[in-house]
Amino acid sequence: MKAFIEFGLEAIKNNGVTSLWLGYDFYTVIADAVIADIVMKSCLEKSKLSDVTQHLLGNGSLFAPVTVWRPRRKVVAPTFSQKNLQAFVEIFSQQSCILAEQLSFAANKEAFSVWKYFNTFTMDSISETALGVKVNAQTQPDQPFLVAFDEYCELIAARMCQPWLRIDALYKLLPDSKKLDKNKKLIWDYVDKVVKSKLANQEDNISSEENVNKSAYKTFLELIIESSGNRRFTDEELREETLVIVLAGTDTSAVGASFTSVMLSRHTDVQNKVYEELCEIFGDSSRPVTYADLPKLKYLETVIKETMRLYTPVPIISRKLDKDVNLPSGLTLVKDSDAIINIWALHRNPRYWGKDAAEFRPERFLEGPLEHPAAFMPFSHGARNCLGYQYAMMVMKTALATVLRRYRFVPAEPSATEADLRKPLRVKYDIMMRDVDNYMVRIESRGKSSVMTIKT
Repeated sequence: MKAFIEFGLEAIKNNGVTSLWLGYDFYTVIADAVIADIVMKSCLEKSKLSDVTQHLLGNGSLFAPVTVWRPRRKVVAPTFSQKNLQAFVEIFSQQSCILAEQLSFAANKEAFSVWKYFNTFTMDSISETALGVKVNAQTQPDQPFLVAFDEYCELIAARMCQPWLRIDALYKLLPDSKKLDKNKKLIWDYVDKVVKSKLANQEDNISSEENVNKSAYKTFLELIIESSGNRRFTDEELREETLVIVLAGTDTSAVGASFTSVMLSRHTDVQNKVYEELCEIFGDSSRPVTYADLPKLKYLETVIKETMRLYTPVPIISRKLDKDVNLPSGLTLVKDSDAIINIWALHRNPRYWGKDAAEFRPERFLEGPLEHPAAFMPFSHGARNCLGYQYAMMVMKTALATVLRRYRFVPAEPSATEADLRKPLRVKYDIMMRDVDNYMVRIESRGKSSVMTIKT
């Protein structure tokens, strides 16, 4: 991550662009919204940096070649409609109530890492909405599927960040290669079992009217099966798209919520404003968060956005340049090279964010439209942007609203000075941006009764 930060800062100083070599591959590094917009709209193919993800995801649409991505996106996009997302909020709320209970052990005690708790919360929420399966990660975190998923992400991150490990012939000689294959098989077997079960249930529903519409909502997997229509997805394609949703959704939301918790612990004034907003909406009620509440959580949303501006879960995006790209400056990015959109630097570029670009100030998102739409891209930008943006925001807002009504986040270190709390967080990169210090906070009980659970 240190190298990406240094090259990003260099790009800012150099009118938004610089260059670097990763092994034998040449990359243009971009930290300017106008240039990023041109590249991301002109060139849709992902670069070699994304190749390692194919080991698990195959041609899942997030990283697939354009010829595969385009028709699949047409099928998958309708599943993220507002109507479908609305049906999922009850599940997010149920799982948020479990999350709040799980955190009770730490109330008024020592510092702890919130990562495990937000990670298992998002895994439970996404497994239920994407697969229709209750994995109970929050209460049973040591299940083989969950352990394999975590280990796989760690191993693939190492390959992505170290060019020599991306050489298949070399990597297959290393012990980690066998671990990677073992974890992949376990993950695939689990998802394949779920896919076959859903396909069998669909056949049963066709032949038995009494089973139709038995559930109050349809999972992403069911919606994708229906959306594919005559161009029915194979079992392999269903596995690929399901894994994209689970992998991208779990990590992005967990990282975003965890970083937001840390920032709230460091900025008491901001946290107080969030709590005031919650009190206006919920009063003294212990009722769970509903879909109707989410649009009202305007200040909480700005806090999440400002956190994701400074600590974007996915800090870089890469593109293969399949044509010459001419920039307004007169510079030409040559065909067959690659480009890295350095989102970490773009989100700190004073041209778009002002002299206080490095400061945490949520109010900036209430001050009117951005100077350029590509200045803020925590979920990518352009035709290949993330379909799950609204889904992720709903997950994070529901979880944080539930937890903050019951607890107050405070700094992990009681003796921390104001200067300490204003220092940037130390970060690293392994598929997602992570907190080097593992999202440590303390929580204090607000003295409220437990948030109501929803009957399931």
